[in-house]
Amino acid sequence: MPAVLLLSAGKALTVRTAADAFLGSLANPNTVRNYGIAVGKTAKRIGDGRPLASVADDEVGEALELLWGDSAVNTWNARRGAVLSWTSWCTERGYDGPAVPAWAKRLPPPDSDTPVRSKMAIDRLIARRDVHLREKTLWRMLYETCARSEEILDANIEDLDLAGRRAPVKAKGAQPKVRRRGATRSDYVLETVFWDAGTARLLPRLLKGRTRGPVFVTHRRPGPGKVLSGRDVCPDTGLARLSYGQARALLDRHTAHAGPGTGWDLHEYRHSSLTHLGEQGASELMLMAKSRHKKAENVRRYFKPSAEAIAEVTSLLAPGDARR
Repeated sequence: MPAVLLLSAGKALTVRTAADAFLGSLANPNTVRNYGIAVGKTAKRIGDGRPLASVADDEVGEALELLWGDSAVNTWNARRGAVLSWTSWCTERGYDGPAVPAWAKRLPPPDSDTPVRSKMAIDRLIARRDVHLREKTLWRMLYETCARSEEILDANIEDLDLAGRRAPVKAKGAQPKVRRRGATRSDYVLETVFWDAGTARLLPRLLKGRTRGPVFVTHRRPGPGKVLSGRDVCPDTGLARLSYGQARALLDRHTAHAGPGTGWDLHEYRHSSLTHLGEQGASELMLMAKSRHKKAENVRRYFKPSAEAIAEVTSLLAPGDARR
């Protein structure tokens, strides 16, 4: 059982002590690592040994500006959010200290620059004879589910509901059901993704009667020095799960137009499918349900209608006789 750190209140509490106590209260190691960068550098900039109560709000804002004022918007928001969590944590526990000033605002995230591929381009790519069945199935499944690449690549055959055309996935930022070290996939709250006829036709051909193990596997068995968990190896064939890096390289190889690294990215299927659904009239709430975004502003970043779609909807504003 971790030891309980008793902190003195008021001016005796130093900036570094408060920072360490806050980071020690976090359970997720990834959060500790990410927050540790922002909180650690801010505390050092303000002065580790200073009493927390002596720090003014503007000093926190100035430290943020000096450290990350010239960084990308997402970096600024992440670092500011971590420091805001720290100062709020101190306030909630009754420690005298500063807050993030109002002028150090969270910035609106920039529009995504991920390209949207046309439905025709996606269909043509998947229909190519030089594309292996594994890649055809993966790309079609990514497009029809609007899922993240890691979610689909992590799926196992026993997770699939082939008749219902759906499967539970461990989503990005999935919350654990219980606090447990070494938690397995089943210990997390899973979300459901859905596919349609294109994926339904390809999946049985890909599985070839396999009933267990990863859906997408490599074509060669892993070397003797590679350590994998039992869930990442097909018990029937001994083949390992296809990694994100391998899947990305395969897509790039089939779509590159000016050498390696110039092809499509796996994430483009998610952007493209959500945009196509929006162009067909799907509501914002339905797009959020399909993509499993929790905030409307996030799903709006994915919706980038084509020039043709904008021109078509603009035609609705023409005079009555102009569209006859």
